[in-house]
Amino acid sequence: MLPWLLPRRDFVRRLATFGALAPVTTTLGVSSVRDEHTYHAFSRAESSASEPPASERRDAWLRVLLRLADPVLGALATSSLRAKMPVELSATATAERRDYAHLEAVGRLLAGIAPWLELAPDGSAESAQRARLAELARHGLRSATDPTSPDFFNFTRGRQPLVDAAFLAHAVLRAPTQLWEKLDATTRRQLVDGLVSTRAIQPATSNWLLFSAMIEAALCAVGEKWDRLRVDYAVRQHDEWYKGDGMYGDGPSLHMDYYNSFVIHPMLLDVLRATSAHTDEWKAIHAQAVVRARRYAAIQERMISPEGSFPPIGRSLAYRCGAFQLLGQMALRHELPDGVSPEQVRGAMSAVIHRTMDAPGTFDRDGWLTVGFCGHQPKIGESYISSGSAYLCAVALLPMGLSPSDSFWTGPQTAWTSRALFSGQDLPPDHAIS
Repeated sequence: MLPWLLPRRDFVRRLATFGALAPVTTTLGVSSVRDEHTYHAFSRAESSASEPPASERRDAWLRVLLRLADPVLGALATSSLRAKMPVELSATATAERRDYAHLEAVGRLLAGIAPWLELAPDGSAESAQRARLAELARHGLRSATDPTSPDFFNFTRGRQPLVDAAFLAHAVLRAPTQLWEKLDATTRRQLVDGLVSTRAIQPATSNWLLFSAMIEAALCAVGEKWDRLRVDYAVRQHDEWYKGDGMYGDGPSLHMDYYNSFVIHPMLLDVLRATSAHTDEWKAIHAQAVVRARRYAAIQERMISPEGSFPPIGRSLAYRCGAFQLLGQMALRHELPDGVSPEQVRGAMSAVIHRTMDAPGTFDRDGWLTVGFCGHQPKIGESYISSGSAYLCAVALLPMGLSPSDSFWTGPQTAWTSRALFSGQDLPPDHAIS
């Protein structure tokens, strides 16, 4: 029988089963080089390599993507996410966090893989996997937005749903064809209802303003009524909170953490892009936001050590490699700063993904994410962290939305800044912006 003639549940079951054919081993094979002379020789050789090493190739990133996505989307598509997904809480989290974990996992996962889902089919094995997961996502969204479903998302209880409805809205912006246009009419209506219902949640005077703005931007993008004032307030407040050198305060104060990448730059840019056709008032802010984001992307690239580690500073370290969402987004949009090549970013981000996603204990025995920064570390999580929220690591995979023929994937192995400098290469100095 043809797939589209199968009963819905049988069709979804077969789609999910197909995922078992894909390898799920995630090892990227980045090794630390302890001997100084060997390391310097290896680094010099990088610049002359004719093709990317296995550790930086697209199929290595794809294995990570599939390992993250298959359990979540496979369960959601069969209305069994709540039944199957184990919810691990951080050492200080309260029990109420369990009520948020499912929307967290789906919204954050889809925000990361949406650009990849949006790629056009090309007849490859990867393209078949992409079509499979996109179909699972659409079936899952119907279940997740149906008030009669056992997997109906919590959009209104507590304050946290505002955050993760915004990540889900961001996914819709990043994959408008696969995650909106191809939805059936009922699911579209239910999804809009879910997003609109979060307006009852008052955002904190912090990066949370962008969660409200992102929901309105998605509604705008899909042709629904949207609240322009919520966008205007978020945009203008963040412009006021700019501290210099590419960094915004999280509210009036500057926080030394990764929220400029977890939320602020990516959402601010995409909110402005989604709404720019409807107003000229934010054009100057938008232009300046791009300049600032490029500078912060340059800072992020320099923060990645020669071995792929990065400073464990600030809150929400349980989001692992998701700390580099902004760097990946700028690569995805071909807006990297001068002096930072796509090949550099590929190498640096491959190393970070390896260090944070391949550590023993990152996944449980059934393939679900655990709480941790580099492995299973429940103490690293704040009181708002659960294994559902940990799926924000998926936003590190944004460059998967680039075509396999893009120079990001095809360019020669190139040492990223810290790797080049620590191997003795002579590079120009870094410069701040105002």
